[in-house]
Amino acid sequence: MTLRERAIRKATRRLIPFLFLIYVVAYLDRVNVSFAQLQLEDDLGFSDTIFGLGAGIFSLGYVIFGVPSNLALERFGARRWLAGIMIVWGLLSASMLLIESAASFYVLRFLLGVAEAGFFPGIILFLTWWFPESERTRVLALFLTAISVAYVAGGPLSGGLLELDGLAGLEGWQWLFLMEGLPALALGAVTLRYLDERPEDARWLEPEERELLAAEVASERELKEVVGVGSLRASLRNGQVWLLSLIYFLIIGAAFGLTFFVPDLVQDRTGFTDFEVGALAALPYGVATVAMLVVARRAEEAPSRRPYLIVAVLVGAAGCVLTAYAQSPVLLTVAITMSAVGLLSAIPVFWAYPTAFLTGSAAAAGIALIAAIGNLGGFAGPAFTGISEDQTGGFEMPLTVLAATLVVGSALVLLARERGVPEPEPAAA
Repeated sequence: MTLRERAIRKATRRLIPFLFLIYVVAYLDRVNVSFAQLQLEDDLGFSDTIFGLGAGIFSLGYVIFGVPSNLALERFGARRWLAGIMIVWGLLSASMLLIESAASFYVLRFLLGVAEAGFFPGIILFLTWWFPESERTRVLALFLTAISVAYVAGGPLSGGLLELDGLAGLEGWQWLFLMEGLPALALGAVTLRYLDERPEDARWLEPEERELLAAEVASERELKEVVGVGSLRASLRNGQVWLLSLIYFLIIGAAFGLTFFVPDLVQDRTGFTDFEVGALAALPYGVATVAMLVVARRAEEAPSRRPYLIVAVLVGAAGCVLTAYAQSPVLLTVAITMSAVGLLSAIPVFWAYPTAFLTGSAAAAGIALIAAIGNLGGFAGPAFTGISEDQTGGFEMPLTVLAATLVVGSALVLLARERGVPEPEPAAA
């Protein structure tokens, strides 16, 4: 094993499992409202429109505060900033047990989005400080499997917590928010002691390993500053940043527009109990976890990432259409699995694009901007699905429209810059 391979392996083993764990908790706190919906409709009289707006309004807070939060992380350091974010969002997530009306639902979901705005883009930025571009798709996939694992673990867990309905005078959905919000508080405290800012700060690496990682990442950063996008202003004026933002908007809009309503859709079409719905929802994301790793590995080794991203998005589109019309439990499971495999496999391949050509303040701002606009889709998708379902009486029309937006997104990938920075012009003979 070479010195480089040893250093990369140590960094992966040290950082990725912990980042994976905290993102599982973060994502579960973001989407557990989809399982709470199974009781909120009855206990508080929430319609699909109210639920869709409340689920999606999280993303508005994310959009407004995403860029400032990531710039603050670059200035103050990932360790302190991420820990603070986790503690605040844990408190807010647990506070969701206090909602009494649509207004309080909207306010707390918005504040949760504000608190978490810098978390995901902050971790993406943090990984660019540690791993060279050639390793990033694989590392991102390992980290982002937290999304699917959050559903695998969160489905049965959330369904089980809903079964505590009436215990100690609390409704099932109140137990869900309370018990799934508390782990973020503990992990926030651990983050302060566990994370190192950059390779040169890592005492768990040998001196030559620290030097190698720091030098390779610094060398890539210097090249990007010459031929890539390295300033804040350049990032915000860069057409590729805005193109990638639009693509991510379409992917996340469809993903959240479907995901937040899967438990309700499954229960409506199958009559399953809350726990059975959670268990069924876990299966597709177990398959998606494996698919993310396989697709990421193949995309990283291939001459071009583009075909993998396009095919993944189109598989997600096909899954959305099938989910719209499937009625039996078996066909629903197949359809949701297709959607999860396609949309989740697309995400790590997608994030290899912006991290390849952004550096410095441009990376902090550009990554946050793409994540923020993408999460604007996280508002538009659920809001559109909820309103359309109330108006049409079914999920067929909204899910078909979401599938169509994914087809548009796959076409836009053709315009995205393929690899990192362009090659420097050869010197004149």
